[in-house]
Amino acid sequence: MRIVVGISGASGTVYGQRLVARLAQAGVEVFLTMSKTLEQLFPAELGLPCDVTAPDLARLFGEAAVERIRYRRPDFVAADVASGSFRVDGTVICPASTGLVGRVSVGASTNLLERVCDVALKERRPLVLVPRETPLSTIHLEALTRLSQAGATILPAAPGFYHRPQSVDDLVDFVVQKVMDRLGVPAELVRRWGGG
Repeated sequence: MRIVVGISGASGTVYGQRLVARLAQAGVEVFLTMSKTLEQLFPAELGLPCDVTAPDLARLFGEAAVERIRYRRPDFVAADVASGSFRVDGTVICPASTGLVGRVSVGASTNLLERVCDVALKERRPLVLVPRETPLSTIHLEALTRLSQAGATILPAAPGFYHRPQSVDDLVDFVVQKVMDRLGVPAELVRRWGGG
């Protein structure tokens, strides 16, 4: 299975980091691209340096994940994943900044993250957007509605609590499991409702 993952310049980098690691762990070939803003956000939120031109994938996502990750720079708009003729099983932006959401909702592609969303929509492939912003303005809601109407799944980074989380990791895994469910990737990261 091939999944495109974009980590945009929104707070909540831990969601994208964990998603990439969990997809790789599940045997998925991950085509990864990241926003330049992560050069500030990864150090601020996770204490990890990040150079989106030549990232240290082992340090960011774990040594075990590296062999499954195919990295594409955000400015490389001629990348394989930028074309609808390149077959993938789904695309996810996690987290998805409201700036990215707004641009994609009007068909603007200024970098590879936005282009892979455009390709997923035009090819009618699964597209999952994980906004983390709160509160949402009317402008944000209208953009998200347009994307939902165009076929995207809007999956806010809003963890549940019925699995009785004991750590931040449990909360992150709840959202990651929801994303993996939407992509059709088997995952049992947290206890499901009715699961005992």
